[in-house]
Formats: sequence, structure tokens, C-alpha cells
Amino acid sequence: MNSSAAGPAAGAERFQPWQEERGRAPVATKIVVAGGFGVGKTTFVGSVSEIEPLTTEAVMTRASEGTDDLAATPEKTTTTVAMDFGRITLDADLVLYLFGTPGQKRFWFMWDDLVRGAIGAVVMADTRRLEDCFPALDYFESCDLPYVVAVNHFEGTAYYEPEDVREALSVPAGIPVLVMDARKRDTVVDALLALVAHALNLTPA
Repeated sequence: MNSSAAGPAAGAERFQPWQEERGRAPVATKIVVAGGFGVGKTTFVGSVSEIEPLTTEAVMTRASEGTDDLAATPEKTTTTVAMDFGRITLDADLVLYLFGTPGQKRFWFMWDDLVRGAIGAVVMADTRRLEDCFPALDYFESCDLPYVVAVNHFEGTAYYEPEDVREALSVPAGIPVLVMDARKRDTVVDALLALVAHALNLTPA
């Protein structure tokens, strides 16, 4: 397994105001990014991370044939085998640490450790294979962790309204469902803001 890093923030790290002012500490929160194999979790984290994102991408080999379904993503040659990690400052004093989970079933044993301490999760969905996100939905429902559903709209695929996706996945009315593009920073930020707002709404006063 090789650790690699790539993304728009490659190079020197940019310091935030809270990092340079003595006596000023940010509110740090942990966010989990989950979903099926090849749904775009690594791209999601890399699109917004203000530090060089850490990824644990391994080249896919013939050993994975019959285990990893590449029908919807035939160009995919690597896969996350541990986690993705990035950081984004959403406000002057709000820092999100992003942890992307591995999508394949054989790596699900890591989820308990990755989720520990998180305020919520973004469950990514691909409308070509919605069933792939059911395990993540079931997991976060079972552990009562706030989550939002972010449909990663792939170029050249049919567009579905958020409410249509909600109905197909049987997502409760109070949980945000939105359509985004993991390659576009602004739509990823919108998904993170939706999750933070949702988690805050569920926090007892």
C-alpha cells in the first residue's frame, strides 16, 4: 500500500488566522465522508482541503476482479484502502477535519474507528447505483449520527431531483438531500455547510 497526496492545495500550506493569533482557538469538528465504491469520496475531500490531503490509494490488481464492480467506473484504477484525510476552515473559528471512509465491504471494519468523535457524516450517492449507499445509511441510522445525502452528479448521467432521490432511498423528511459535483469546491462546501447546520439543529440546547 502506498500513501499518496494530490489536490488543488498541493504545495506550501496556507495558514489561517486562528493559527497565527495567540490565545485564539478554533472549534474543531470531525466529519465523515462515506458511500459506495468509486462514488467520489477521495475527490470530495481533495476538492476542499486547504492542506495537502492524505490519501491511502492503492492500485487495483486482478485480485480485486469479481469483488469490486467497475461497471459504472471503468476508468478507475486505484481504490482507498484505509481513509482520506483533509481539513477546511469554514469560518474564522470553525475548522472541519474530513475523514473519507473506504467504500468496499472488506474494509468496513475500519468504520467504527473513523466515525468515533464525528459530529456527522456526508453520505455520497451515485444515481447509477443507489443501492451502494444503503450500508452507509443503515450504519449512521443505527449509531444515531446526523448525516446528509449528497448525490454526486456525474457528467453525462441523468439528473434526478433531490426529492426523487429521497424517495428512492427512503430518507426521512428531516434529513437534507442535495445534488453536487465532488470536483467543484463550492458545491462540496454547500454539502458540508448543510451537514453542520443539520447537526446543530439536532444538538440539544
